[in-house]
Amino acid sequence: MVSGAQPAGWTDERVETLKKLWMEGLSASQIAGELGEGVTRNAVIGKVHRLKLSARAKPTNSTPRARPASRPAPRRVASPSSGLSGMGGAAKMRSSMPRPQSVGATALAHDPQLEADLYVAPAVAELFIPEDKRLNLLQLNEHTCKWPIGDPLTKDFYFCGQHSLETGPYCEFHSRRAYHQVDKKRR
Repeated sequence: MVSGAQPAGWTDERVETLKKLWMEGLSASQIAGELGEGVTRNAVIGKVHRLKLSARAKPTNSTPRARPASRPAPRRVASPSSGLSGMGGAAKMRSSMPRPQSVGATALAHDPQLEADLYVAPAVAELFIPEDKRLNLLQLNEHTCKWPIGDPLTKDFYFCGQHSLETGPYCEFHSRRAYHQVDKKRR
């Protein structure tokens, strides 16, 4: 058991509340939040299995249940020593903006802010391979470069096919792209 964590006290009232919320279709995390202090998501899941409760019903309405008020996340303020002084004003403002609280399963939720923060590497020029030198999967052997080029789901997909190095599966050009040299100054 994790130090500091108290086992959930499963009173008859809590068990009945658990059963009711489970049948309403709430997630284990939501039920743990409703049951309050000392009840974790894992405790709810364990109790559901021990009670052998059937699969949850789909929620009848799509409106979220009222949740107990939670403390807002503390605001982060950029300090002069945080390295943001050389960045634009948008970066300074973004670092001090509070993130919205998320409820429920959000793994696949679309977040436009996150999309704006993603770094896109500049396109690297691909080695030009004449059409007569392009190989398909069945034409590869131990001496050909196995670097895939294009989308495998299209008919334009092919492998480099240049002579591969003795030390690996790729030609010299694609080996440089695949295996980056670690900066020797960093240790």
